[in-house]
Parts: sequence; C-alpha cells; structure tokens
Amino acid sequence: MASRTNEYGQPIGPPLPDWSPPAEPAGVTLQGRHCRLEPLDAERHAADLHAAYQAAPDGRDWTYLSVERPATLEDFKRYAANAARSRDPRHYAVIDLRTDKAVGTLALMRITPAAGVIEVGHVTFSPLLKRTPISTEAQYLLMAYVFDQLGYRRYEWKCDSLNAPSRAAADRLGFTFEGIFRQLVVYMGRSRDTAWFSIIDAEWPLLKQAFEAWLAPENHDAQGQQRRSLSAVREERRAAMDGQPTADGQARLKA
Repeated sequence: MASRTNEYGQPIGPPLPDWSPPAEPAGVTLQGRHCRLEPLDAERHAADLHAAYQAAPDGRDWTYLSVERPATLEDFKRYAANAARSRDPRHYAVIDLRTDKAVGTLALMRITPAAGVIEVGHVTFSPLLKRTPISTEAQYLLMAYVFDQLGYRRYEWKCDSLNAPSRAAADRLGFTFEGIFRQLVVYMGRSRDTAWFSIIDAEWPLLKQAFEAWLAPENHDAQGQQRRSLSAVREERRAAMDGQPTADGQARLKA
C-alpha cells in the first residue's frame, strides 16, 4: 500500500471518499442449496432446536457459550424467546432443507455501522449439521449477506482462546487470526482470553469464489462427502488470481 501523509508529514490511512455507513442487518431469510437462514422464532423453531441439541450425548458444545444447554423444552423455549427478541445480537435459525427443521443457530452481533464492522457469534450447531455442507453454507450465506447486500467492511469472529474447535473453524472458513486479547471477558464464572479473527471486504471476492466452488454439487459425492477441502479450493483460487501453479499443478510439473 502506498504511504500517505497529512500536511504535517504524518502517515495516515487511505481515504474513503465514497464511504457511507451500511444498514443494520434485518430479519431476512437467506436461501441456499442445503439450508436457509431465517429469523429465530421460538414458536416455530424451539422444539426442533431443542431436539437437535439434545441429540448430543452431553453439553460439551455449550462449554464456551455464555449459557448452559437448556435441559427441558420449556427452558429452551424461554431461552429462544429471549434470543429472538434481541436485535444485537440478531439470531438466525439454520433450516435443513431436506427435513425443513431447524438444526442450529448463529447471530450477527456487535453491529457497528459507523465503522462498517460486524461480528458473527453465538454459533450453536447441533450434531445434525456438524461436518455437513449445511454448516459451511450457513456461514457463507451470512457472510454474503453482510458483504454483498449490506456492504460492511470487516467481519469478525471471536472466541475463547481455549476453544480449539472454534479457532479451527475460523481458520478453515478463511478468517485471518489477529491475536489474543488477554483477560477480556468474564463469563460463566471464569476469565477468558479472547482470540480475534477477521475477514475484510478486499478479501471477500476470493473467499466467495472458494465457498461457491466448494459448495458446488460436483465437489461432493453421493454421500455428501467433499472431494476437495475448502482450504485446497481457496489455495487453488488464490494461485489462479496470482498466476501461480497450484499444489496439484506443481506436482504434475515435477512428474
């Protein structure tokens, strides 16, 4: 990036002459090939979600959330009703198109239109969608909504630094790790160091291409198993944009 200085010779950031704050996210429905996202509604979704979460043998998926897994359906209905009323975080239910049932939730939060910054959080995926194309498509649909429709500049992912699965998910989805904020949060009666990740708007076009190529039917077999990993597809797209051979291409050249 070319350096830029003010009248005092001090370095300053790039100008944003056409910048205007984006709108806040709304209660929209986002349609995909495997799933759709729709605003969380306790009446429509609570029973399905409670059953989906209870499919897990224990509550370990809730260890790094701010609440414990609700034990009964009535407890979950109260939890879902409170979440559905919130506008920041704004919660969305993930609907499996094969069954038309809710199988998880995620939210947009810490919504800061003035800076064009927004965070994805409260990611609560049940065993019914983990390690399936649904989990990746749900993340992609929300990213595309934020960048393509709303026009945000920065999309954040934060988690407990000890939450290895969440950190691995952020890396797989193409987020850039930015560091650890020490003793940032107190939750569930314990201290949390927070790992920060982000995607910025300049990175989105390549990531979008990779998501769409990975989600394409030809990248999955009859059992829904991937043929190429998301990171491999992303590397291939990045190499193509840079005019460099991919790892497969290098192997063929060596052969």
